[in-house]
Amino acid sequence: MVTARQRHRNDASWHGRIWRIAAVALGVSAAACSGPRAAATTVEFWGLGREGEVVQQLVPAFEERHPGVAVHVQQIPWSAAHEKLLTAYVGHAMPDVMQLGNTWLPELVALGAVEPLDARLAGSAAIPPDAWPEGVREPNVVDGTTFGVPWYVDTRVLFYRSDLLRAAGHPQPPATWSAWVQAMQDVRAHDPGSYAVLLPMDEWQTPVILALQRGADLLRDRDRFGNFESGPVHDAFAFYLDLFARGLAPRAGAAQVANVYQDFASGYFAIYVSGPWNLGEFAARLPKALAGAWATAPLPAPDAEHPGVSLAGGASLAIAARSPHADAAWQWIEYLSEPAQQAAFYRLVGDLPARRAAWDAPELRDDPHLRAFAAQLAHVRSTPKVPEWERIASAIGEHVEATIRGRATLDATLASLDHEVDAILEKRRWMMDRRAEVAAR
Repeated sequence: MVTARQRHRNDASWHGRIWRIAAVALGVSAAACSGPRAAATTVEFWGLGREGEVVQQLVPAFEERHPGVAVHVQQIPWSAAHEKLLTAYVGHAMPDVMQLGNTWLPELVALGAVEPLDARLAGSAAIPPDAWPEGVREPNVVDGTTFGVPWYVDTRVLFYRSDLLRAAGHPQPPATWSAWVQAMQDVRAHDPGSYAVLLPMDEWQTPVILALQRGADLLRDRDRFGNFESGPVHDAFAFYLDLFARGLAPRAGAAQVANVYQDFASGYFAIYVSGPWNLGEFAARLPKALAGAWATAPLPAPDAEHPGVSLAGGASLAIAARSPHADAAWQWIEYLSEPAQQAAFYRLVGDLPARRAAWDAPELRDDPHLRAFAAQLAHVRSTPKVPEWERIASAIGEHVEATIRGRATLDATLASLDHEVDAILEKRRWMMDRRAEVAAR
């Protein structure tokens, strides 16, 4: 799953984008940067955003260990990466190894653009079968086949003002939905001029998390149709909307919150559902006097099975299906997957390691704000693994915001959402039906 800082809208279907991109593919170079040192094999690696810049610091030690292999890193902005990958696929110019937001993987699998990795994993001495929590590995498996290796992980937990909850009579973070509501009501009663929780209305992640905690399947019939009118989704979305109806959360979108850190520091809200990208921001932007007044906790659960599940996000590493250097590319992935390299990468950029063993590093194990993430990562679940997910996610955000603003009832919203998602998935149904017809001949 792509994180909040990385996400951008993909409004057109992936089929349409590919054909439009084909017109310009011949003018695109797969590697516009200067070449690496001479070596028998050069692995082209596309790294995204800050990660693509920082990972270059790990290259020299890899090349020293593998003297016949060089790694050439091309850094690509997250905002341009998705289209560039599709362009490279159409132009037969993909890198050997690529970093992907893990929600992108089903799209590249559907195109046949990435190599299956189960055989390599089975024969790898560097990556044991239990290298990752099951929920972290699961987004990389499409139709029973593994196509990606988790590189770093994102998930969402509670960021909360421990001093404000304590003052309202809650010295411990809530573990269940009912305890969460009670804590938020008490925080609001203690300071009627503030809110208890910030839930930006145009974000889809929190209502989807609540639905997954209810055991919901967001799509049905082999992910061919929307399933938003189902009971678990209805119950979860009703709980979410009630937080606004009770006045516990302000009716505001992300763009309408002037400064999350300033408002958190002032006590305008006491709880925020967010991810590891905000750990450094909170530490840097909050006043030093509040250094011991905020904490993190795993998400509450609908019942006593604490913690509730959260989203399995982060980035994965994949090998291009047509890579002429697939064996060397796999060596590079194995290297980046080593616990020592994952811990080093955390020190460089702050991304949470996907490997279980990397969490034994003191800087991870002993950080009190990271303990919630370590616990939460054992309880994560991926969004539906369909190429159309980005469009579906945008539709969820738009429909939920309209409901919060009172422009539609919950029942009408869910029915409309199912109708829109069914239309988004029309091409998927057609392709699956065609494959079934061919197989039956």
